[in-house]
Amino acid sequence: MAKLHLLILSLLLLSTFPPPSHGANPTTQPPNTIPEECLKATGGPCHSKTKSLKLKLVAIAAILVASMMGVTLPMLSRAIPALQPDKKLFVLVKAFASGVILATGYMHVLPDSFDCLTSECLPENPWRKFPFTTFIAMLSAVLTLMVDSYAMSWYKKYGPRNENLDPKISGHFHGDGSSGIDSPTSQLRRYRVVAQVLELGIVVHSVVIGLSMGASDNLCTIRPLVAALCFHQFFEGMGLGGCILQAEYERKMKAMMVFFFSVTTPFGIALGIGLSNVYRENSPAALMVVGILDAVSAGLLNYMALVDLLAADFMGKKLQEDMKLQAASYVAVFLGAGGMSVMAIWA
Repeated sequence: MAKLHLLILSLLLLSTFPPPSHGANPTTQPPNTIPEECLKATGGPCHSKTKSLKLKLVAIAAILVASMMGVTLPMLSRAIPALQPDKKLFVLVKAFASGVILATGYMHVLPDSFDCLTSECLPENPWRKFPFTTFIAMLSAVLTLMVDSYAMSWYKKYGPRNENLDPKISGHFHGDGSSGIDSPTSQLRRYRVVAQVLELGIVVHSVVIGLSMGASDNLCTIRPLVAALCFHQFFEGMGLGGCILQAEYERKMKAMMVFFFSVTTPFGIALGIGLSNVYRENSPAALMVVGILDAVSAGLLNYMALVDLLAADFMGKKLQEDMKLQAASYVAVFLGAGGMSVMAIWA
């Protein structure tokens, strides 16, 4: 996970460098010349570095608290019996959070990637000649399937044979997918793979979102983003926290995953603040890096939400044997996805 953070940081730092000069004659510019306004800093009545800095500091604290509350709430199942994985409330909460994650991919991350990779600030050829966003998202979904599949194979072949299994964790998740055996050991392996891959996708788009907010001085954009990101991080954290709880990790591993999820967006905001003097969100390098990372995140999150969270639960034993709970879970999914979709109006 630490190596992943370093890789993402390196890619984002590359986006701070201005594009190279092509030495074009200002009177006869080639077709793919970047418009001059894309190379200038933005301005206007909504822009204020001093006021935006105060808002961003508030955002760091608020998002950190919301993230920690969301991801740790499912882990308080010992104190709140209704939140234990074998209870109906846990299933409903997880379905709601899965809807939030699904809408995050489709309604927030994917459109942002389209905006970046089809921007007028990028050369028309090749960026507006080919749908790079959907192509990259498609590849990302397939690669996530590969990671998912190979990780399960690795766990079966080389993983520990004596996992400490909680007998309460059972019933509503499918088995290993190849043999159809719904054994507790197979379920535990599956939960662990899902938790790790889901955190991978969340970390990528959280850094990108945080960096964009931290580097911006647009008050009209930052104000609604603070509330939207708190909502997003809280319920996305609940979905991840539920996966971490089901994975039955040791306390140290749980703490690491909670820590990385909680601090990623605030870290991105702080990084954006530090780079605000050199980072230009409309520069070609920034648009390419952010757009590609958003497309990768969208493919990963959409795959995880549909395959590893929603399909796994709805096709599992617990919901298949309880039609009322299944119907209530669908309502929870639509509420989660709908609520996150409405947030797209402001952020």
